Amino acid sequence: MTTKWWTGDKEALYENIEIPEPFGPVEVHVDDDKVKTYAFAQDYYRPWLLEDESSPFGRRVAHPLILANDLLFLFYSKYDGNTAQGLHTEEQLWFHNPIFVGERVTVEGAYVERYERRGKGYVVMEAEARGEDGRLLVRHRGVEIMRIAAGSVVGRGTAGTPERKVTGEYREDVAPVQRARVGLEPRTAITPLKKRVTQEQMFVFSWGGRHFKNIHTDLDAAHASGLEATVAQAQQQVGYLTEMLTDFFGASWFTSGWEKIKFVRPVYAGETLTACGAIVGESRTDDEVRLELEVWVENEAGDMTAVGWASASVEEENA
Repeated sequence: MTTKWWTGDKEALYENIEIPEPFGPVEVHVDDDKVKTYAFAQDYYRPWLLEDESSPFGRRVAHPLILANDLLFLFYSKYDGNTAQGLHTEEQLWFHNPIFVGERVTVEGAYVERYERRGKGYVVMEAEARGEDGRLLVRHRGVEIMRIAAGSVVGRGTAGTPERKVTGEYREDVAPVQRARVGLEPRTAITPLKKRVTQEQMFVFSWGGRHFKNIHTDLDAAHASGLEATVAQAQQQVGYLTEMLTDFFGASWFTSGWEKIKFVRPVYAGETLTACGAIVGESRTDDEVRLELEVWVENEAGDMTAVGWASASVEEENA
């Protein structure tokens, strides 16, 4: 089954949004093509994406964020995606179970809130994906500006004031840590991840191959929104952070990971980014120990382009 997201005919304007406005259910086939397409777009190749034997779950598993755009673009099932000129300002994700390669998952959600702030119209989408057996895979909550041209707000702090400041500070006297474990000192860095963003990857990631023209895939669309050039989709930065966190937490990230990211500066094709993280503490209950982190993305100038927070359970063998 091929999911046809482009059948919506409503114009993607803030004024047209209804609250609540449900979307789906839509079936998405996480097949080999989808896995390899995501791998190219994010330059992410790990053995457990390609081999059953390397997976900690006994089957090939997809990248935890492979359904990111299926959740984010769920509104395309009713709205014409080519009329959207919004800007993603915040993303929050909860990971509950691995997504197995070959299964057909169901995605559904709703617009749950809309509000105005300083003349801009914001909309909140909540959505989830479930596996063939009904298990919850991923939950998503995203905030977008939909009443504004992207060029008038890009890089101008529209994500709002973070409830907890991300400082980007880490201990330089201690080497970055590769794997999660209890007892890590606050401000210990985790192993960073470097990526170069290409226009070809941006085109594939943002569904240019599905005939969508937007500020990520098409220069004319970017100019029409007041931008000098195409910008990378915010979800690509979330993908880099998620890759770093998956490497750090291992299998635990697939079943207990959480992240909340705000986007503060644009990223253009050709830029090199570094995903970073630092331990800020632990939280303990009778059932688990969770490591709490600050995470962020930096460009080559050392400026943060995305900031946020993340946590996951420490695997029992490491606890």
